[in-house]
Amino acid sequence: MADDSKATNVGERYAQALFDLAAEQKKVAAVEADLKSLKAAIADSRDLRMLLASPAFDADAKRKGLTAIADKAKFDAVTKKFLGLLAVNGRASALSAVIASFERLAADARGAVSAEVVTALPLSPAQAKSVAQALRQALGKDPEITTRVDPALLGGIKVKVGSRLFDASLRSKLDSLKFALKRA
Repeated sequence: MADDSKATNVGERYAQALFDLAAEQKKVAAVEADLKSLKAAIADSRDLRMLLASPAFDADAKRKGLTAIADKAKFDAVTKKFLGLLAVNGRASALSAVIASFERLAADARGAVSAEVVTALPLSPAQAKSVAQALRQALGKDPEITTRVDPALLGGIKVKVGSRLFDASLRSKLDSLKFALKRA
């Protein structure tokens, strides 16, 4: 657990530095788009996750890998330089935390709020619209929703907005029931 919070703190600091630089150069939208693309690549590629997390790869190998990805994806120069710096400083493993923090900073700057919605099955367009409407009412702002499917939930929904988590998943309810039965 301590390692996660350490990565998050590092991620927040690096994200703030990147956000400040991107804002200064009026490239927040470009950098944010690059990071969203990179976030999807991390989610889709086991090899990329391994490159970022494994101590078997040195900082230079991580820098080369991230730079190659940035070149191929035609990322903005600010993003590309940042990825190289992150790797050289030995912080490539914190990239996911950096991306999450940067997304929050960019959303705050736009006056929007980010929400992650996790379901056991993909949401239908009507369900997605209903979730967005419920979040808009609850938050008083337009939510920027990212969705993810996690079959381990079994059913229901989990919504994370900032540090708040609403968990109405079947997995959570079963775990609560199991805990209650153990105490009885």
